Amino acid sequence: MDRYILALDQGTGSSKAIIFDTEGRQLSCFQKETTLLFPRQGWVEQNAVKIWRSVRTLLGEAVASVGDGEIAALGISNQRETTIVWDAVSGRPICNAIVWQDRRSSDYCDQLKAHGLEEMIREKTGLIIDAYFSATKIRWILDNVPGAMDKAKAGRLRFGTMDSWLVWNLTGGEVHVTDVTNASRTMLFNINTLQWDDELLNLFGIPESMLPEVCDSAGTVGETTVLGRSIPISGIIGDQQSSLFGQMCVEEGAVKNTYGTGCFLLMNCGNRPVLSENRLLTTVAWKIGDRVDYALEGSIFVAGAVVRWLRDGLGLISESSEIESLAASVPDSGGVYFVPALTGMGAPYWNPDARGVITGLTLGVSAAHIARAALEGIAFQIMDVVAAMERDAGILISELKVDGGASRNNLMMQFQADVLGTEVIRSSLSEVTALGAAYMAGLGVGIWKSIGELKDHWESGRRFSRRASERRMNEARAAWAAAVKKALA
Repeated sequence: MDRYILALDQGTGSSKAIIFDTEGRQLSCFQKETTLLFPRQGWVEQNAVKIWRSVRTLLGEAVASVGDGEIAALGISNQRETTIVWDAVSGRPICNAIVWQDRRSSDYCDQLKAHGLEEMIREKTGLIIDAYFSATKIRWILDNVPGAMDKAKAGRLRFGTMDSWLVWNLTGGEVHVTDVTNASRTMLFNINTLQWDDELLNLFGIPESMLPEVCDSAGTVGETTVLGRSIPISGIIGDQQSSLFGQMCVEEGAVKNTYGTGCFLLMNCGNRPVLSENRLLTTVAWKIGDRVDYALEGSIFVAGAVVRWLRDGLGLISESSEIESLAASVPDSGGVYFVPALTGMGAPYWNPDARGVITGLTLGVSAAHIARAALEGIAFQIMDVVAAMERDAGILISELKVDGGASRNNLMMQFQADVLGTEVIRSSLSEVTALGAAYMAGLGVGIWKSIGELKDHWESGRRFSRRASERRMNEARAAWAAAVKKALA
């Protein structure tokens, strides 16, 4: 009987169920878009129940596609930091999920900074104080949803990022877990001890009874039943760490960037956490048995989201896929620079009050120039993070592995290579995040015995090398820096 691995990739913009064979080859993909809700300025929410229902449908379609074949394991990768709090008895969320992009707890973060807590939190968690992470979102829910705090103190509420919510539902409410990678994004988890931190729980006023048990990234945590088939859940990993693993960035110094709703640049920094001096994040990359890898991360809030905005907000394009041809219809951006700080700016600036800026507008500027400037703005943001990462790591990055939907945009990848002055290597497989989850699930049930065995499966796709002159790029970098100053003003 043929054996397969089912990977569930629950992202901000869509959910995907993907079948891989035991050679790591993708056989099929089933996808449903998810809906983002914007009830107030700066608020971003999702309906967690609808996401679970769509995931359940996708899993059924994927399992049906293999016929009589065996689904040997299920691996889950997920959008991180997005916060769900639900009633442990009814299993129903007490409010919409608060998405990682949401900024409603920014004022609370400012209060924490004013009390001098930034260094303590950074040393324990590897994170900076920001509304991005789960802890302040949980606190907002406890303070603002009627009856939430009383229920929490009574032990009736459960918190989870999307992985925990899905596993809870997949196991009929029997299993409440998260893995180390997702735990390390909550601002409640000590990345040195690999445990929930009592001091942080007391600081945020969050009862420990709400929290999931923390498990390894690879290993069976429970079983689910899909179309009458029992499938072990044997891999859980946050989406960006999953991409790092799917790209086989398993050696110290290896770097990848994922172009999704946001951009996420990660460097494997080995078996010890490296605290950033340049406002990057330190996070757990994965834990497999006794092996723990850490990563430096630069998180950019708006990347593919700016293409969506050009489509839905401005109507410059009718489909996101049209952005490349529109941008390619002009030879350059015509002196236009677009800082896409539509929800503040992430690394290395971390300014929630920054706002999007378009500079260089003249009567000669067209929609094509703005489209091109938007794509270049994504690449410029990556440039800023790479520079910070090189300073922290003390090395020059010689190559950047890339994946995610927008990495298929050849024009943007070429500009990325130009502005970085380094080689950009696109994965041969588009669904690298799901592949990382599949790898973890396969390791968890023994399909693969070691990481070394997996390295033989990775294949590079197209490579992009710098074409533009250094003089031109230096001028562009200076103009970008000036535009960023305006966004931060």
